[in-house]
Amino acid sequence: MANFLRTALLCIISAFLAIAGWKHMEGDKPVQREGNNARLTALGSSFYKLPKGRTVDPASLYPNFVNASSKVTPAVVNIKSLSGGNLNDIWSRQRSIDASSGSGVIISPDGYIVTNNHVVEGGTEIEVTLDDRGEYEAELIGRDPSTDLALVKIEAEGLPFVTFGNSDSLFVGEWVLAVGNPFDLRSTVTAGIVSAKGRSIDILDDRYSIESFIQTDAAVNPGNSGGALVNSGGELMGINTAIITRSGRYEGYSFAVPSSLAEKVVNDLMEFGTVQRALLGIDLEHVDVKDVERLSLPTNDGVLVRSVNPNSGAADAGMKTGDVIVRIEDAPIRDIPALKETIGRFRPGTTVRITYFRKGRLSTIRVTLKNAINDVSLVTQEHQTFMREIGFELRDLTDEETERMPSQGAKVISIYLGSKVDRTRMDPDYIITKVNGERVLNIEDLVRVITKTRKGEDVLLEGYYESFNGEYYYAFKR
Repeated sequence: MANFLRTALLCIISAFLAIAGWKHMEGDKPVQREGNNARLTALGSSFYKLPKGRTVDPASLYPNFVNASSKVTPAVVNIKSLSGGNLNDIWSRQRSIDASSGSGVIISPDGYIVTNNHVVEGGTEIEVTLDDRGEYEAELIGRDPSTDLALVKIEAEGLPFVTFGNSDSLFVGEWVLAVGNPFDLRSTVTAGIVSAKGRSIDILDDRYSIESFIQTDAAVNPGNSGGALVNSGGELMGINTAIITRSGRYEGYSFAVPSSLAEKVVNDLMEFGTVQRALLGIDLEHVDVKDVERLSLPTNDGVLVRSVNPNSGAADAGMKTGDVIVRIEDAPIRDIPALKETIGRFRPGTTVRITYFRKGRLSTIRVTLKNAINDVSLVTQEHQTFMREIGFELRDLTDEETERMPSQGAKVISIYLGSKVDRTRMDPDYIITKVNGERVLNIEDLVRVITKTRKGEDVLLEGYYESFNGEYYYAFKR
């Protein structure tokens, strides 16, 4: 009996201790949840330390790509650019067609589509296939080799479209999606992070090229060109343009034109048919370590002014060789790509605030941006087309040049590679004084004389170089 009582007592005590232990464990559960929450909070505060005043969308930290994909995919199209003609071969009598293909992004419900210039360049016909397999012929509205962007339009209404976002708000390390048609595979979505911003990879062969790409590790392959780079909210952050590869396929580096630049280019093409290119009127260099000590700079961030072009906006404002530009409006300027992208968002005639160092002292001036011919007027599509067709850009002589030059004329400031003028072996700085024997005093005179020359007829230019003696003559077919 005593053993039985002892055993019963031990069982009661064990049961009591078990219940007490279970209660104790229940009491610890909120502490465990708080520990998990504290860890997640630390992740937000420690691993995502942001500059003061900047915020990040929580969705980009813990992304769900389903919503963004479903929002963007219907607005990304396949583009085929066709060129060719009829074969005269008596055996086949078939049409020979060269085709290039890529992607495009619908940006308005009435059919405006942005893509890459290299996707449509040289094409005589442009075919667009929508995500729902609807097919359209597209009209080329305009293109811009300087940014490798183009705008086309199809006749349709009520289309799904993607809205431009602010690429300046993107963080390195933030999730992004690339949507396009690689290898003609319709509606392909890949994901990655922003690897870097403001990248220049020297792929655009143009005097006024702007390379300030968003670099990502989202998989981009042939056919993705012209497609969308979007954030986790489905906003357009860039137009996928290029990859760096040794195999010809994706190897981890892809590049997109930032949306803040693309939107300005698209608006210009939509309104004018050509891009209104604003210029500071300076030649630039990167700031190196030696410049920091020589110019009494706090860091090597900034862009060094190597020279100032006469009669330019920078010259009018008093900028000088040796100045180091560190800010334009509120945008910090760390290097040349950042400066080109920032200026590329403005039109001629816009006045911008520029902060710069001169002899170690920080100063601010206001500069009115001009176009390539040192004018604040907007360029018409006809004028731009004419200049590209002939193959050069010109400006009038300055008052100072007019005083010291033997005669007035129009000065060649740049020549397009492979153009009619380029094939004459003309060099920049050539001053044209006569066209087909008729005296010209400025650009207006020159354009008037050339435009009245018929297609296929000879155009003879007479002029001189300031640095060389004698007259020089160049001829090409109109």
